[in-house]
Amino acid sequence: MYLFRLATASLANRRFTALLTVFAIALSVCLLLAVERVRTEARNSFASTISGTDLIVGARSGSVNLLLYSVFRIGNATNNIRWDSFEQLAANPQVKWAIPISLGDSHRGYRVMGTSGAYFEHYHYGHGQALELAQGRAFATDPFEVVLGADVADTLKYQLGDHLVLAHGVATISLIKHDDKPFTVVGILKRTDTPVDRTLHISLGGMEAIHIDWRNGMPARGAERISADQARNMDLTPHAITAALLGLNSKIATFSLQRQIDDFTGEPLMAILPGVALQELWSLMSTAEKALVVISLFVVLTGLIGMLTAILTSLNERRREMAILRSVGARPWHIASLLIFEAFALALAGSVAGLALLYIGIAASQGWVQANYGLFLPLAAPSAYEWSLLAGVLGAALLMGVIPAWRAYRQSLADGLSIRI
Repeated sequence: MYLFRLATASLANRRFTALLTVFAIALSVCLLLAVERVRTEARNSFASTISGTDLIVGARSGSVNLLLYSVFRIGNATNNIRWDSFEQLAANPQVKWAIPISLGDSHRGYRVMGTSGAYFEHYHYGHGQALELAQGRAFATDPFEVVLGADVADTLKYQLGDHLVLAHGVATISLIKHDDKPFTVVGILKRTDTPVDRTLHISLGGMEAIHIDWRNGMPARGAERISADQARNMDLTPHAITAALLGLNSKIATFSLQRQIDDFTGEPLMAILPGVALQELWSLMSTAEKALVVISLFVVLTGLIGMLTAILTSLNERRREMAILRSVGARPWHIASLLIFEAFALALAGSVAGLALLYIGIAASQGWVQANYGLFLPLAAPSAYEWSLLAGVLGAALLMGVIPAWRAYRQSLADGLSIRI
């Protein structure tokens, strides 16, 4: 213990260099822990987005692409599914429930999703948690009603009864808006920390109504335009949807129904299992994840090398100090232990400071990250793996401390009580 006190006193005497070293280690440790925290929470966020859905059905493309646009609202579908094909799937005796999904429009950068009342009844996230309304109700018979996700309502400051206009396409700024058919906010969902929070939900009839007078991808003009009141009195049965979520009566039937859908004769369809597609997504991202972790480890190594350089540089200046310690009875291994303790103290202070920087950063950016990237970073205690990373940093610092300790040991043996000028 007295060696540790002596090491801290020595560092206090060289406080400016010591603080710079601690700061460098703190930044590197903060980066390492931040990368690990983001990686872990991103996995948890993706995995908790959908629960209880047995199959996702869409136009034949790739399983990851289908998962991304149907569940995570990332990317776009290569093709649509005909409505009569969806009705055949929903009528299959093996299917317990079916949720249609229609995408393609947006509002101020947020995706709009057309669906049915089955979505609010059967869609689950996390550990089987159902969607709940914080305010209002789900859309009903009027096609021009919208239910907002929590992030949409919070960011855009919408309340029940407000009117909003949807835009064609998914760009942040759209030149084509459905301003002749405004929607009324009738409900706001409770926060789920999933893409649901960043989605505007309308009925399939509403999605059909805003495009009912469109021709060849462009809105009608003049007398050909159909007003909102006229659209309400028209048949708003959709012609096509983007994808469908299926829940089955028996998990055993999942693979057989998947094969039936893949061999569907009406049009080219494909069915995926959400969990399998998610694993495929992680396998594609694993290289990038590993690269980020490796870069972070090299940053930590750079910080520790800076610490080693600072200690080695100070050795020649401290030979008188070492000689005085020898004169009062310190042995060479005491001198070596002193240097190891100094390295450990610097790494420990840097690790604690890095952990503090991590939590300050999370607290400051938590809302912004969630609003812009949909990633919730909790102010939780370090995980077992994060503790192991910190232990690894301290262990590496001890190993690096052996290098100046060995040099100090050799010098103390050579110098004895004299100082070489």
